[in-house]
Amino acid sequence: MNYLLVFVGGGLGSICRFAISQLLQRYQLTFPWATLLANAVSCIIFGVVAQALLKNNLSPSYRFLLLTGFCGGLSTFSAFTNETWVLLQNGSFFYAFTNILLNLSVCLFCLYLGMKW
Repeated sequence: MNYLLVFVGGGLGSICRFAISQLLQRYQLTFPWATLLANAVSCIIFGVVAQALLKNNLSPSYRFLLLTGFCGGLSTFSAFTNETWVLLQNGSFFYAFTNILLNLSVCLFCLYLGMKW
């Protein structure tokens, strides 16, 4: 059953990730905002669910559905890494290091925010 929960959650998270990417793609941005937004939203959800699990307000099955599945499908370290690499290869050092700093700081803050929510 846990595999099914991860499968369903991961699919839904991936669809949300794709939708965010499609929505922001029309603006032809030079900075990878879609990945940052997907990672930030995922961290907020992760924080809310993790805190609820710690307080025993949720069934442990939600860990597989929402944390491993949905947040795993929505957030994307591989896209973040590739986009940073492309920025570095193109000589956009400022954007590359800004991307690293923003992903780390924003996502840590969003996780904290989610846990306090």
